[in-house]
Amino acid sequence: MTNSFILYPTPPFRLDYTVWALRRRDKNIVDRWDGKSYTRLFMIDNTLIKVMLEQKTFLDDPQIHVTTNKKISNKIQTHLTSQLEIMLGLKTDLKKFYAMAKKKSPLNSLANQFMGLKPPRFPSVFEALVNAISCQQISLDAGLQIQNRLVQYINLSLNDKGLLYAFPRPADIANCTVANLKKIGYSRNKSHTLIQLASKLVEDESIFNNIEEQSNKEIIDFLCQFKGIGRWSAEYVLLRGLGKIDTFPGDDVGAQKNLQQLLHLNNKLDYKKISKITQKWYPYAGLIYFHLLLYKLKQKGMF
Repeated sequence: MTNSFILYPTPPFRLDYTVWALRRRDKNIVDRWDGKSYTRLFMIDNTLIKVMLEQKTFLDDPQIHVTTNKKISNKIQTHLTSQLEIMLGLKTDLKKFYAMAKKKSPLNSLANQFMGLKPPRFPSVFEALVNAISCQQISLDAGLQIQNRLVQYINLSLNDKGLLYAFPRPADIANCTVANLKKIGYSRNKSHTLIQLASKLVEDESIFNNIEEQSNKEIIDFLCQFKGIGRWSAEYVLLRGLGKIDTFPGDDVGAQKNLQQLLHLNNKLDYKKISKITQKWYPYAGLIYFHLLLYKLKQKGMF
């Protein structure tokens, strides 16, 4: 039993950059960053566990110190280690990405500026889908604000030096009504989509078990079978839920603007144009998406 352990990411690694790419906005109440440490509440075996990560050594020899609010078993430590390695891309080797970026001037300065950024993932496809649905057809700020209200409504919380929230489980959302979700701020259609999706997962927890083994097109076709899930949401899940870093969500308006700015283009980009541009960066288009996000956040003075 222990309440602390160390993770050893594949270098180079920056916890701050990676966490910002995961959380996207400072209003995110699930993924917390205080300028020094990353804190998240996990539900494991029906127990809420506060997990805090802090980077002690940087870039070429990174070490991440992990502490929990209670002593945990070896089994839970192994589970958490695996979960955190996936969420923060800790074992992703990006040597080939940096070699490619070095040869392409628009990317080289971007890669150097955010050296150590790893591709983050939500801990489950379900969480990725809920995030996608929350932010469909509205601004990211508005979507996260509504999702925060969902998180607070479900209220898987722990007061430990401040109130922390865990992300809702499928059963939590399946037990909501359309009226409940509409009061929070979701549209009727989004409310139906969230409840139906959550209910399907409650009925069959294995729905997404082997999805990573499929091709990107097969995954998109599969996800789009769910009412309320379109191409943007499916590609969002490919990147943020399944770690398919060859995917650049081309319908993402913010990403379109970020890419247009990077390349100093006068005309707006559409899905077809973005696909053509990002093909040259295969298989790292999604990683560039994250770099562009950080660049925009940096411009806004968020970190």
